[in-house]
Amino acid sequence: MVAILQAAVRSGTPILFVCIGEIYAERSGILNVGLEGLMLVGAIAGFTAGYSAGNPVVGVFAAAVAGALFSLIHAYVTITLRADQIVSGLTLTILGTGISGFFGKPMIGQVGPGFDQVAIPGLSKIPILGQVLFQQDAMVYLSFVLVPIAWWVMYKTHLGLAIRSVGENPATADSLGVSVAKVRYGCVLFGGAMAGLGGAYLSLAYTTMWIEQMSGGRGWITLALVIFAAWNPGRAMLGAYLFGGADALQLRIQAVGLDIPTYFLMMLPYVLTIAILVLASRASLRRRIGAPAALGLPYAREER
Repeated sequence: MVAILQAAVRSGTPILFVCIGEIYAERSGILNVGLEGLMLVGAIAGFTAGYSAGNPVVGVFAAAVAGALFSLIHAYVTITLRADQIVSGLTLTILGTGISGFFGKPMIGQVGPGFDQVAIPGLSKIPILGQVLFQQDAMVYLSFVLVPIAWWVMYKTHLGLAIRSVGENPATADSLGVSVAKVRYGCVLFGGAMAGLGGAYLSLAYTTMWIEQMSGGRGWITLALVIFAAWNPGRAMLGAYLFGGADALQLRIQAVGLDIPTYFLMMLPYVLTIAILVLASRASLRRRIGAPAALGLPYAREER
């Protein structure tokens, strides 16, 4: 049981990174369905940089920068050109898959540097909880720090208030002196950097090798998780570990050889995703859980 919970945290961590970034993007009114492509670009950039430098920390920084730069395409297309956000995001996924496949081909079979598990003195001795939470790698601990920071910025600072106001009513925010374009650009770039970190976790911590399309649909799962978390970074942690637990559980069931079809077990996280998306498609529920009112809508000052 402890092993499954520990695996749930590890499996949920890349989703958690991506989810925090997407919450900021969506809170500003920009939907980014290109998370799968962003994760793959971050994964290959992180692995390549970490492998070349022989240091996984270098890979983490490279992945964050690559994710932010790649998301700049989505920001320019949707904010400056005011193009359809769904179409732009899907294009980003296709492009990211192609880029990671092209640059990752020479890396197939290579083993790079990775993050080892580090037990936190004292805390790791707590029964069950210590093994689950405090015998993890450095990137898991980074996610523990990022979640409260993301929540505090979103709900306790002027910046967070500006982000939420832009996502709710950009015209009103603009009339009060908030630069809608700057806020949205910043949130999309932050979301890209966090998706890059999610990808780097896969290639530098979850495994230490490059595997084509290693994001494995986690970008799509994140879109549902943002809704499940009601656009709240704190709730995102619980949701990420829930999805991670479903993933870890299906691997354990396969390992013990229970007579359940493999493909049925592999689709468990996606069944959860579909169920959440179906529920969230109801307008009344979207309003109740606090969906940003201007999510997916372009803004032009001259049209207000």
